[in-house]
Amino acid sequence: MNDLVSVIIPNYNGDRFIERCIQSVISQSYENWEMIVVDDCSMDSSKDLIQKYVEESDQITAIFLKENSGPAVARNKGIELAKGRFIAFLDNDDYWLPEKLKVQVDFMKRNNRALSFSSYQSTDEDGNDEKLIIAQSQISYTKLLTTNYIGCLTAMYDANYLGKRYFPLIKKRQDWALWLSITREGVVAQGIKESLAVYTRREASVSSNKFGLLKYNWKVYRDLEHISFFKSLYLISLLVGKKIFR
Repeated sequence: MNDLVSVIIPNYNGDRFIERCIQSVISQSYENWEMIVVDDCSMDSSKDLIQKYVEESDQITAIFLKENSGPAVARNKGIELAKGRFIAFLDNDDYWLPEKLKVQVDFMKRNNRALSFSSYQSTDEDGNDEKLIIAQSQISYTKLLTTNYIGCLTAMYDANYLGKRYFPLIKKRQDWALWLSITREGVVAQGIKESLAVYTRREASVSSNKFGLLKYNWKVYRDLEHISFFKSLYLISLLVGKKIFR
């Protein structure tokens, strides 16, 4: 029997995209999955849309938080409840291609990898201006320090190898900080060249402000990774000079 994959979806006011997101998991060729949607106190109709899917499928669970706490708290609540060997992440405005789980699980088991990610497409909110983000073959801790090469919508880790790993409770860059904490232990993240997901660029989001993210990068370097002031400054200068961070 195929190993169970736990799919964690945080949602906040996602009524425009959440059904597309959920349907992309339901449509996977790999059928042994559970979906845990954690609603972060939404104020739109997305809660009703999520509840409809819960009532239609015993593979889908929903948690409705009583106060808005941010995506790290929402994802961590999902991880707490996860029963799968493999844990994967998908934001409410993104979606997966139908072979995503099958390709990735087979890849991880065949290559004995604890953390993997893949190439993906990036589009604007209307599905236009498509760009291909090609996954690096391998990412070590040292390389990952220079920028976040791992798209959260493509990431998957093996809880049999790593145990359950949780996102740090910071406002932004939680996913990058989690991959850093894993690779710091010597784990090499393995990239899959095939594009397996689609990322939606939200122009109004905080993450669209590249220079605004620098302060969060600095926090990760200094407070979480405990990197010296001067090395942190050097790493920030690489980001600014090469414009490689996302």
